Amino acid sequence: MTDVTEQNVLSPNDTRRRIRAIVGASSGNLVEWFDFYVYSFCALYFAPAFFPSGNPTTQLLNTAGVFAAGFLMRPIGGWFFGRIADKHGRRTAMMISVLMMCGGSLVIAALPTYTQIGALAPALLLIARLFQGLSVGGEYGTSATYMSEVALKGRRGFFASFQYVTLIGGQLCALLVLVILQQLLSTEDLKAWGWRIPFVVGALAALVSLYLRKSLDETTSAETRSRKEAGTIRGLFKHKGAFLTVVGFTAGGSLIFYTFTTYMQKYLVNTAGMHAKTASNVMTCALFVYMLLQPVFGALSDKIGRRKSMIGFGMLATAFTVPLLHALKDVSNPYAAFGLVVLGLAIISLYTSISGLIKAEMFPPEVRALGVGLSYAVANAIFGGSAEYVALWMKSIGHETAFYWYVTALCAVSCFVSWRMRDPSREGYLRHEP
Repeated sequence: MTDVTEQNVLSPNDTRRRIRAIVGASSGNLVEWFDFYVYSFCALYFAPAFFPSGNPTTQLLNTAGVFAAGFLMRPIGGWFFGRIADKHGRRTAMMISVLMMCGGSLVIAALPTYTQIGALAPALLLIARLFQGLSVGGEYGTSATYMSEVALKGRRGFFASFQYVTLIGGQLCALLVLVILQQLLSTEDLKAWGWRIPFVVGALAALVSLYLRKSLDETTSAETRSRKEAGTIRGLFKHKGAFLTVVGFTAGGSLIFYTFTTYMQKYLVNTAGMHAKTASNVMTCALFVYMLLQPVFGALSDKIGRRKSMIGFGMLATAFTVPLLHALKDVSNPYAAFGLVVLGLAIISLYTSISGLIKAEMFPPEVRALGVGLSYAVANAIFGGSAEYVALWMKSIGHETAFYWYVTALCAVSCFVSWRMRDPSREGYLRHEP
């Protein structure tokens, strides 16, 4: 198969091929994140099956702990798949990651409950979740790198934004499946067996994605993959400044992203007192708008530069997080809730639309997938994956509003790091690549 980077002139056929590659990689990304987020959105229904307790907050706290544990595997996945992608190609790494996600979803779909096998049930749930965390840890870095490399020069912000279009699309599809099941099944049926259906759907979709990814072009050259430092930690830490910068701005970006997406549904139910179906409908509409915003903000970054987009995100997130979460705490009107959530997501779009691209621009091709995947996974595991757990824990001890300030503080760190960095869209490694 011809390497994309070996062509120096972008013919119309090559342009079409790159767009098809974006679509192909995006479809796999959507499936990966659908499978991962189904867990979070269905937790309201399967939590009692694995963690018997009369307190809904305690049940959700336990499922959030397993959710967070999956994130702890992400640095390992970022390292493992980043090494594969840099030494053996992006396509190979993306195919393996989606196959692993398929296996994890099938296991969860078939798991016996606590009443059937006792404490072994949550233990097996944890193992399956760790397996999925390993897969997603590799998926982000390899797909972000691949989509950044095939994106058209001068429009990389726009095209690379489709990583988060499909990442959010995965969340949205997971939520839509849940909304459909809520309309077709009773709450009792959803708790008894209906929650398993989305995991089966995700596993089957992963097989379709595996087939699509087999046809993708490779974006690295044989010469790049054969370099001694390709995919190595030693090679990566020649760029430790870029690594630490990515960790710095990803900390706040990941935390606020998970606060306003996966945790927000539970927040509206558990804190604002909304009915679960109403909260699901609000979040479905909000995520749809959020998905459409990504190309808009990605194109904006092509005009103003990645650094200005990141500074804008940091400043607005620092200023508005506390007011927005306070307002959502007392909201009763679903339309008002929708407007407040969308406002928060619009601010976050300044970061998410270019999240993968800005990282890819900071590393050379021989360690790009490793650099993107590992730096993102470290910050995401510590701050993003723990978002629900920290929020629910603070609520359980009577200090829920402290979580608002915690998110604000991390967004301020992201703003500071972004202010100090050079603009990778003007001075990064990808500017030299076709």
